[in-house]
Amino acid sequence: METLPRHAPATVAAIDWSRLATPEARRLRELGFGEGVGVEVLHRATLGGGPIACRIGRMTVALRRAVAATIHVARDVEGGELLAAE
Repeated sequence: METLPRHAPATVAAIDWSRLATPEARRLRELGFGEGVGVEVLHRATLGGGPIACRIGRMTVALRRAVAATIHVARDVEGGELLAAE
């Protein structure tokens, strides 16, 4: 998700749960992150290591870049097909 362009709809393809600490993994699950969920990157902090704001459902959440890097997505395109992305 770290490289997903802003405002490009995508679907969570996989989450590398093993790279997350237990509290971080729990938070993602509580927020509704999981395989098959629709996401969209709204904003990235201008400083290199800042958070990423994303939309999941009707909710906007901020994720640390290290956490966002564990979420692998596939971009949604017209016609219902998916394009691979990170």
